[in-house]
Amino acid sequence: MSLHGSCVALDEQGVLILGPSGSGKSDLVLRLLGRGWDLVADDQVELAVEGDALRASAPAPLRGLLEIRGLGLMQDLPTVQDIPLRLVAQLLPEGAALARLPEPSSYQALGLTLPMVALHGLQASAPDLLGFALAAACGRARMAAGAFEPRGRAA
Repeated sequence: MSLHGSCVALDEQGVLILGPSGSGKSDLVLRLLGRGWDLVADDQVELAVEGDALRASAPAPLRGLLEIRGLGLMQDLPTVQDIPLRLVAQLLPEGAALARLPEPSSYQALGLTLPMVALHGLQASAPDLLGFALAAACGRARMAAGAFEPRGRAA
């Protein structure tokens, strides 16, 4: 399954980044790469199911490419491929309301469900928010309330 979006990974755990044009997908990817994250795909992401995991890769013609607004199309960037997705980040358009303590949300593709968070991709704290969200999605951090179900509650 191919879709419009971007994907990054930290410690081989992938985050699918979705959002309308101009919401900051590539900008967020650029900032995450500067913080040690790995590029999986920019602009188009290929999803596949392997066992009980949704996995992400870049389509071959776009592998290693990253569009940097105001600079151009960078090529031959190092990438990781066939990464298990753990989280989906839905970028909201500028000015859209963002819940302070959001209800848990999910994303479904190819018969599998992943936790999903909404954020403003161009917000200065977006890379840090995504890092905390990935840690929570992977079980490395716990939340008392918000975008993920606290441990001990039914999903």
